[in-house]
Amino acid sequence: MVEKLKKKIQTKFHEPESVYQRRWWILAVLCLSLLIVMVGNTALNVALPILSEELKATNSQLQWLVDSYSIVFAGFLFMAGALGDRFGRKGILQLGLALFAGATLFAGFGANSANELIAARAVMGLAGAMIMPATLSILTNVFPNNERAKAIALWAGISGAGTAIGPLLTGFVLEHYSWHSAFLVSLPLIAIALISGAILIPKSSDPNHTKIDIPGSVLSVVGLVAIVYAIIEAPHNGWLSFDTLSVFSLGAAAMGLFVWWELKTKHPMLDVRLFKIKAFGVSALVLTLVFFALMGMFFNMSQLTQLVWGYSPLEAALKMLPMSAAIVVSSIMSPKLVQKFGKRKVVGSGMLIVALGVLLLSTLGIDVNYGMFVLAMCTAAIGMGIAMSPTTDLMMSAVPRSRAGMGSATNDTTRELGGSLGVAILGSLLAAQYSEKIIPAVSQLPQQAQVVAESSLAGALRVAQMLPPQIGGALSIAAKTAWLDGYSHSLIVGAIVIAASATIAFKWLPNKSEESVDEIVHG
Repeated sequence: MVEKLKKKIQTKFHEPESVYQRRWWILAVLCLSLLIVMVGNTALNVALPILSEELKATNSQLQWLVDSYSIVFAGFLFMAGALGDRFGRKGILQLGLALFAGATLFAGFGANSANELIAARAVMGLAGAMIMPATLSILTNVFPNNERAKAIALWAGISGAGTAIGPLLTGFVLEHYSWHSAFLVSLPLIAIALISGAILIPKSSDPNHTKIDIPGSVLSVVGLVAIVYAIIEAPHNGWLSFDTLSVFSLGAAAMGLFVWWELKTKHPMLDVRLFKIKAFGVSALVLTLVFFALMGMFFNMSQLTQLVWGYSPLEAALKMLPMSAAIVVSSIMSPKLVQKFGKRKVVGSGMLIVALGVLLLSTLGIDVNYGMFVLAMCTAAIGMGIAMSPTTDLMMSAVPRSRAGMGSATNDTTRELGGSLGVAILGSLLAAQYSEKIIPAVSQLPQQAQVVAESSLAGALRVAQMLPPQIGGALSIAAKTAWLDGYSHSLIVGAIVIAASATIAFKWLPNKSEESVDEIVHG
C-alpha cells in the first residue's frame, strides 16, 4: 500500500528529465544561497567591537544590529514559505537574493550610522526569510525520494558549516579593510547564486494554487516577532518583568489565535494537524532542543576564545574551522548510517554525541587548551551533522511536495526559535553566575567601575586595563574565573537538554520516512 502511494506521489510531482539530470548542480546553487543566509547571520558578531568604535554605537544599538536580523527573519518565515508555494519558489528565492544584495550594498556603501545599519540588517533578515525556506522546498521537489536524504544531508552540512565560515571571512577582511567590508563579502556569492539560479533552477509551486492565508500570515508574523523579541530582551529587562511578560503574552495570544484559525480555515498556511504525525512533530521538537543548546554554546565560544584566551577575531575563527569540516563530513556520512541503523538510532546517538561534546567544552579553563577545545568542538559537530539531516528529512517527508514551502518554513522556524531561546536562557544563566561570583573582586572599586565590571566580562577587562598592573591583573583573573564558572554551568544545562532530546528521539522518533506517508493518508 505504501509503495503504491509513493509511486502515485512521485508521478504527480515528477520533474522533467532535464531537471533530474542537473539536480546536483541545482543543489550546489541552493547550498550557496543557504550559505549566504548563514554568513549574513553570523558574520556581524566579529565586527561588533569595530562598529562600536567607528560608529559610536551604544550597547543597545549593538544588540539591535544582531537582533533586528533575527527577529524579522523568524517572523516572516511562514509567510515567505507560503508565498513561495503559491507564486513560485524560484521567484521568491531570486527576489530574496536581490533584496539581500540591495541591503548589503546599502550597508557597505550608504550607511553612515548605527541606526541605518540596523534598518539594513532588518531588510537582510526579511531577505533571508525568503531565501532559506525556498532552498529546502526546491530541493524537496527536485530530488526523488531515494536521493532526497543524501541531498538534505549536504544541505544540512552547509547550514552548520556556515556558522564558522561567516566569522572567518569577516575576520579576514577586517584585518585588511574598513568595517564596510564586513557586509560586502557576500556580494560575489550573491551574484553567482543569482546568475546560476536563473539558469539552473526550475520553476515550481503548489499545483493546487492554494489561496494565501492572509489572517494566518498576519497572526504568525505578530506572534513570532513578539515571542522572539521577548526572548531576546528578557535577559536585559528581566524574565519576570512587565515588559517581558506583556510582550510574550501578546505573542502567545497571537500564536494561539493562529492555531485556532489554521484549524478552522479551508486553506491553512500551516496545517497544524501535521504535528500529530511523529515524523513531523517529534522532529520539530528535537530540532528546537538541539538548536537551543547549540546556539547557546556557539554564543559562548566567541567570548571564550577572544576574551578569556586572547585570540583575535580572525584567529578565533581559524581555531573553530575544524568544526565546519566535522559537520560537513558527518552530514555526508549520515544517510549511510541511517540505511544501516535507521533514523531513530542515528538521531538519538547523534544527540548523545553532541551532549558529550558540550560536556567536554564545559571543562575548559582559563589556560589555553586548544587540543581539548578541538576535540570537544569536533565531537559536538559530528553529532550535530549525524542528527540534523535525518530529522530534517523526516519533517519534509511528512509534508506533501506541493506544500514543501510550509514544511521548510516550519523546519527553519524551529531552528530560529530554539537558537534564540538558547542564547537568551543559557546566556542569562551565565550572566547570573558571573554577577554573583565577581562581586567580591570588585567590592573595593568605585561605584561606576563596579557597575561596568559586573555587567560583563568585557566590561571587567576594560576596567582592569585602567587600574595599576597588579590590581588590574588580579581583577582580570577573577573576572575570567567568574565567567568560566557561569560558562561551565550553562553548558552543563545545555548538555542535559540535548540528552533529553536524545531520549525523546530514541522513544518517539519514527524509524522510516515512509511511515509519514501512511499517516498523512490515514490520519
